[in-house]
Amino acid sequence: AKKYMVIDSAARRNLELTETMREKNKKGSLLWVLDKTKTAMGARRLRYFIEQPLIIPEEIIRRQDAIEELNSRVFDRDELREYLDPVYDLERLLAKISYQSATPRDLTAFKSSLAMLPHIKNLLKNFSSPLLKETYEQLDCMDDVYDLISNTIVDDAPVTIKEGGIIRPGYSEQIDRLRQSKTEGKTWLADVEAREREATGIKTLKIKYNKVFGYYIEVTNSFKDRVPERYIRKQTLVNAERYITDELKQLEDQILGAEDKLFSLEYQIFSDIREQIAAQVIRIKQSAAAISMTDALCSLAFVAGQNRYVRPHINKSGVIDIKDGRHPVVEKVIEDGRFVPNDSYSDTLDNRVSIITGPNMAGKSTYMRQTALIVLLAYIGSFVPAQKAVIGPVDRIFTRIGAADDLAGGRSTFMVEMTEAAAILNGATEQSLVLMDEIGRGTSTFDGLALAWAIAQALIERNRCYTLFATHYFELTQLPEKYPSAENVHLSAVEHKDRIVFLHAVEPGPASRSYGLQVARL
Repeated sequence: AKKYMVIDSAARRNLELTETMREKNKKGSLLWVLDKTKTAMGARRLRYFIEQPLIIPEEIIRRQDAIEELNSRVFDRDELREYLDPVYDLERLLAKISYQSATPRDLTAFKSSLAMLPHIKNLLKNFSSPLLKETYEQLDCMDDVYDLISNTIVDDAPVTIKEGGIIRPGYSEQIDRLRQSKTEGKTWLADVEAREREATGIKTLKIKYNKVFGYYIEVTNSFKDRVPERYIRKQTLVNAERYITDELKQLEDQILGAEDKLFSLEYQIFSDIREQIAAQVIRIKQSAAAISMTDALCSLAFVAGQNRYVRPHINKSGVIDIKDGRHPVVEKVIEDGRFVPNDSYSDTLDNRVSIITGPNMAGKSTYMRQTALIVLLAYIGSFVPAQKAVIGPVDRIFTRIGAADDLAGGRSTFMVEMTEAAAILNGATEQSLVLMDEIGRGTSTFDGLALAWAIAQALIERNRCYTLFATHYFELTQLPEKYPSAENVHLSAVEHKDRIVFLHAVEPGPASRSYGLQVARL
């Protein structure tokens, strides 16, 4: 059996699930409203929820139970979110470890994430809904990995791997010894510098180092005549000369030799540790999955609590009954309390197809999309923006909304519209939800009307799917006289003096007129 509902690219785009149609921004999409996750993994998991709604009612109910339980224990939920906040992207880290590109800093970030896991596991222990219980069992705190990183790698680890400073003192005798000879080297140099100043009487004499020449003695030009024979000239600058001596050369070999050995030894030990962690890939993956699930569920619970969402009832009888539904995105964008909630009702008998009329700007598209989004949210396992929602089995959501051409593909706006309409007529079953907005617009009035009528008739007679059909062709309001399974609804507006006022409320029956000229004046 299929596990997920199919949502094709047209529906994804039209319903603005993860990005808006015009600007391609996340802000203004469904994901933007739902995503209050704390980790990168949780955000990916939530996006995946939205792109792959569930079809099996038992799976949906598992998510709903988890969300309900999280919201019945708000303190635990908020505490979970606090502990999730510092957790690093374990999945990305896993890839870096597997490809051996993880830096010491990645491992310390990993360690600080692992430090959160026992707290998260401890909180999850309080929950009894099956999905959260499963997550609790799946979460492996990996104390051994935590200890491994803790005991070997310094807290403020460097970004680079090749320049040492990675391994904690006390972990490897050899490293500690080499480090000591490195610091001793610095003292030897200071001794040499003091001795040479004494011997030559040059007060400004300095021993310096650079990557090209190694260690050298620098004497400013004013003391050039005091330089002894045994100095070997190395380089001339504008205001100074640089020299080396045999003694300095020997010291340099000793210091740099120790440094090279130290760096390669630290690198080797670091690589070893990285490989030991890579061997735990299955456990890390499992914990990452548990974290992303917890995060995504907490986000859905938080959003449901914040925005007064209710738990939809998933029924088998084929009824879609939404009381006071709201558009999850639009209600967030307009100022508080201005969104007018509306009901939607469809069943298998008399109410299959709603013919929606009403002025431009009155909210037909919002109303249609809101119904589709509420159905979709229910199938994600999320709570929905309504007072009450009963959602029957839906196998697919089809949309034919908005006009966009595909000139590169050789298709005009009208051709795109017809191609999408054909896909719906060929693909929609009795359990599909179909949104048709203004079909037949890109051609002459009579052609458009004929197409709209024929498509509506086919959806009513042949496909028998749940359909929301918005149109400006008033002729279509006659369809319900012929087909009992169709009904007229309209979005109301009133005229006041010579201005139009939109009520954004859905009411039964056809609209009286379109008010196109008034809207054009706006």
